[in-house]
Amino acid sequence: MLPLPLLDAMRPAWSREPEATPRRMLSICTNLGLYEKNFFPTGAGTDYQPSPYLDVLKDWRSQLTVCSGTSHPDVAGGHSAEASFLTAAPQPGTAAFRNSISIDQFASDAIGPQTRVSSLPLVVSQSGNQSLSFTSSGVMLPAERSPSAVYKALFTSGDAASAARHMADLRVGRSILDVVATRAASLQKTLGPGDTARLDQYFTAVREVEKRLLAAEQWEKTPKPTVDVPAPSDGEQLIERLGAMFELIRLAFLTDSTRLITLLIKLDGFSGHIPGVSEESHNLSHHGNRPDKLAQLRNLELAQFQQLAKLFKGLQETNENAVPLLNSTMVLFGSNLGNGNSHDTRNLPILLAGGGFRHGQHLAFDRGQNYPLPNLFVSMLQRLGLETDRFASSTGTMRGLESA
Repeated sequence: MLPLPLLDAMRPAWSREPEATPRRMLSICTNLGLYEKNFFPTGAGTDYQPSPYLDVLKDWRSQLTVCSGTSHPDVAGGHSAEASFLTAAPQPGTAAFRNSISIDQFASDAIGPQTRVSSLPLVVSQSGNQSLSFTSSGVMLPAERSPSAVYKALFTSGDAASAARHMADLRVGRSILDVVATRAASLQKTLGPGDTARLDQYFTAVREVEKRLLAAEQWEKTPKPTVDVPAPSDGEQLIERLGAMFELIRLAFLTDSTRLITLLIKLDGFSGHIPGVSEESHNLSHHGNRPDKLAQLRNLELAQFQQLAKLFKGLQETNENAVPLLNSTMVLFGSNLGNGNSHDTRNLPILLAGGGFRHGQHLAFDRGQNYPLPNLFVSMLQRLGLETDRFASSTGTMRGLESA
């Protein structure tokens, strides 16, 4: 006789231990920076004095950490640094720039298959589908900018016929990739070293797409979750769109539809719709220290923090296994610019909330010799359960940030 080990299926239902609450990560970048005097607090440690923006989040002070004096080593280039916010890839905007994997995709390789949507790139913008998410070959994953489309993808199930068509589309997509890969492999034998390297990058991208198609095909057989929240509208106002995305993020985490979300707040082109704001957002970021522009910029940025406070409130008041969702959800909020007026990419405004860290502090690093922000990414990845001690240009985990 060969005895079997004790399996979960052998346990009586009443004796099984409840499944551990999954950990999740939301990464948000507002692309035009934040006025430093209104964001960074005075003092360090737990006794810091909050800034006007942080005062909006005062109810969650014990659940967030503010960081100053951090940046990505060798990442300059002004607005082009958007592409490196979650990758820390050096020299964006140069001819030789090649992006690398973002932290959400690094995590997705390990935990993405556990959910219907391995990762969810989102954007709040006037147009386009730019995202913060990049594959291991540096290819950007397009973001969804329509709240109603996100709702439909996550929570609306079609009829049997449409589901069958979707399955057929997935299989056709896979077969096309198979044909392209086969033909490219035969071409590879005739290429020089430079073209071979580019083709290898292409193969990597094809394999990544194929993995996503395979995962999508499997989840297509599983019913989507239902929520008692109506589908949002696609309003053109910045704050309306941002609020809708934040509510969808809460629902996506609550239903465990995904555990990894990125959100790019691309302010370029937005104007008006916010009390006290009459000029276009990008123009306001180049304020030149003019009092009238600074007053409008404050109103514009305060509106974002007010929406962030609503997100924290929603995550705190939503329980999972009798524990607030904020406890298991890391929320990174910051910008690729430390000073939008001068396009400076040093001293980035960064805060981290939730996720089970020991919060309630201001980690003040050297503003002259910045501390590497990728160290925070390593801490976040480890908190997700990934066994890694390195990401991009990191030198370890973030000093002073500890798990609760």
